[in-house]
Amino acid sequence: METNVFDRTYTTDKIISGPLYNLLIGLTLCWGFGINWWMVTNISPEAIESVNSWVFFIGYFASCFLGIYLFSSSDKPVVSFIGYNFVVVPFGFIINLVVSQYDAALVSEAIRITGLVTIAMMCLGTLFPAFFSKIAGALTIALLLVIVIELIEIYVFGIHHGILDWIVVLIFCGYIGYDWGRANQIPKTVDNAIDSAAALYMDIINLFLRILRILGRK
Repeated sequence: METNVFDRTYTTDKIISGPLYNLLIGLTLCWGFGINWWMVTNISPEAIESVNSWVFFIGYFASCFLGIYLFSSSDKPVVSFIGYNFVVVPFGFIINLVVSQYDAALVSEAIRITGLVTIAMMCLGTLFPAFFSKIAGALTIALLLVIVIELIEIYVFGIHHGILDWIVVLIFCGYIGYDWGRANQIPKTVDNAIDSAAALYMDIINLFLRILRILGRK
């Protein structure tokens, strides 16, 4: 068992066909988006906001880190799927809080744009996997820098520059291409399909939230 799904170059698990592998990635993504949709339509933002902020954020990060650990370190599909859900649910709470601030038409537009951008970046990730692999380090450094700058702007100066949202959109576009390229370079197993979908899910949701924020300013 490898410590990271994308480091796997060999497996004793059953290899599945490329189309089935991609289908499983798609179905796993749809499951996550479906859970998020259910949470948005059935859980009121007020109920989430009523939870103590420290309890909420500690629970959020604990659940996400546990989920990431489970799906990235396990080679068992069931365990990886459980880990995936430990990520999907806390993300769903954040999505619920964010989309409640916007008009439904705007949210629909953000979903449409996110879908089109995701498909485009997956195509590019398929065509140019080596390029996205080369820029992976730069993407990570850029994301960390943007997070630090945003925190300083918000909590020290009480401002937020819109250009940062565009930068984050570009970063997660790169991550989608990168993670999709990596997903197709590891052994095509059921577990790896779930793990790859989990990584893509986080990229796509972060991309969606930033696109929604940009559209909301307009």
